[in-house]
Amino acid sequence: MIIRSATSDDVAAMQSLIFEHGPNEWNFIPEKEIREHLNKVRTDEVRAVLAEIDAKIIGFVTFHPSTYFNRYSDNKETAKGYIREAVVHRGHVGKGLGTKLLGEAVKQLHAWGFDEIYIDRHEENRASAGMMKKAGFKEIDTFLDSEHRAAGSRRTTVCRIRC
Repeated sequence: MIIRSATSDDVAAMQSLIFEHGPNEWNFIPEKEIREHLNKVRTDEVRAVLAEIDAKIIGFVTFHPSTYFNRYSDNKETAKGYIREAVVHRGHVGKGLGTKLLGEAVKQLHAWGFDEIYIDRHEENRASAGMMKKAGFKEIDTFLDSEHRAAGSRRTTVCRIRC
């Protein structure tokens, strides 16, 4: 298995992977928004790390600067690192790959200049909660998310790691 940074040549395969293996009872995957987000890998507005076996992508994590989480920071003036999408092929779930990809994304965000990095998930998504905790993220808030269209509580949990 190889872990590497994504390139514009990977975008189509990343889109296929997330639309096939991303949806579950907790994840709302709006096609237009996800395509727009992943297309920003081509312009370096969004970066990603991915895992591949035999040149086939089996997981990835996307990340970019964001001011959305500044309300949780002592420094409210500068953008923070945000890990937005994380997906692993169903055949490779439960093997630590998501945690490994999150760790690599944190390293790259830190090298990019971010020392506060945020990620969020559906409150009841225990698999994501475990992956984030293993990668070193700590829960800092849970709130009713009026835009969240997944099942269950419709509450989002925000997690942070400081480098």
